Amino acid sequence: MAREGQQRDSKGGRGGRDRDQKDSDLIDKLVHINRVAKVVKGGRRFGFAALVVVGDGNGRVGFGHGKAREVPEAIRKATEDAKKSLIRIPLKDGRTLHHEVRGHHGAGKVLVRPAPAGTGIIAGGPMRAVFEALGVGDVVSKSLGTSNPYNMVRATFDALKNQQSPRMVAARRGRSVSEILARREETADATA
Repeated sequence: MAREGQQRDSKGGRGGRDRDQKDSDLIDKLVHINRVAKVVKGGRRFGFAALVVVGDGNGRVGFGHGKAREVPEAIRKATEDAKKSLIRIPLKDGRTLHHEVRGHHGAGKVLVRPAPAGTGIIAGGPMRAVFEALGVGDVVSKSLGTSNPYNMVRATFDALKNQQSPRMVAARRGRSVSEILARREETADATA
């Protein structure tokens, strides 16, 4: 039923080749599957809710939530939702964060710290999935509040959104990056 000159891709849409190539290099991690029940006149109807984290392994990450009657469909919906909400996070040397930061969402509270090379990802469950998809190789984190995966992921994203690189700070203050880094080293020497 496609008109002449219009080709349909495998998903039924028009064109879309660029999008498929862009999406193919994304890493998706299934964080949580929850079985939910709806009570109706004839009994219970079961469905599934999925929480998925998607990232490119190079500073972009997003999360999504999807619900459906079947598990694969719920995961597909969650993955599509996650791809729509990708955000860019500045990374130091492409392997860790720039500074310690706290994040919270509801009862979920997290503490995220940069770590020296070789430390690895020290994080529990849902937070680990976020860091792996983001491409962080060395980080130390702690969940201080709830163990609810939805709130932990949202709190981790809150912390990551507050992450600032020296370039961002320099632009905001109207100074050069070297001035900001020199000031940072002076305060580190004074506290040591």
